Amino acid sequence: MQNDTPELPIFPLILSHAMRPLPLWPLSAGLSRLAGHILHRHPGINNRIDYYQDHVFLLDITDLPLFLTLEPRKARLRAFRRSAVVPGHDAGISGPLAAFLAMLHGQEDGDTLFFSGALAIDGDTAAVLALRNALDDAELDLAAELAELLPPIAGLLRAGLPGMQHLTGLCLQRGSAASERAW
Repeated sequence: MQNDTPELPIFPLILSHAMRPLPLWPLSAGLSRLAGHILHRHPGINNRIDYYQDHVFLLDITDLPLFLTLEPRKARLRAFRRSAVVPGHDAGISGPLAAFLAMLHGQEDGDTLFFSGALAIDGDTAAVLALRNALDDAELDLAAELAELLPPIAGLLRAGLPGMQHLTGLCLQRGSAASERAW
């Protein structure tokens, strides 16, 4: 029998622990700015989500010390401490950061990640499916989006990305051709 469970790296525990004291309001503000930038550059995401734009999506990244909530219509992405009560949400996705990034960057198929158990969903399954399909269609590259949003760090990002990917094992950009893009 063939094992279809993708081999995913585990986010380094030392980096996860280093994130614990981060203040959440600037992190949330930065993540919301990134979400707004992405939704502005890729309006098809909210069009594809359609009815579910007003849903609150919980992103439970299990190897990080925080939860995220995404509110697509408001372009709001907020961070909450894992020690806090789980924020209210309509639909949730949980799993390791590597699974979220691999799906977002097209390295792993979302269905494979869900059926293998690498990612789990709760709440409104149709909303999660709509979000996943919208993000798949957008073919996002978070490194390129960050470089576009913050041009002064584009060179630093381009120089540091290979080392960060090697250190963490995470898929931090879309496909192998992503590193050749001119930011």
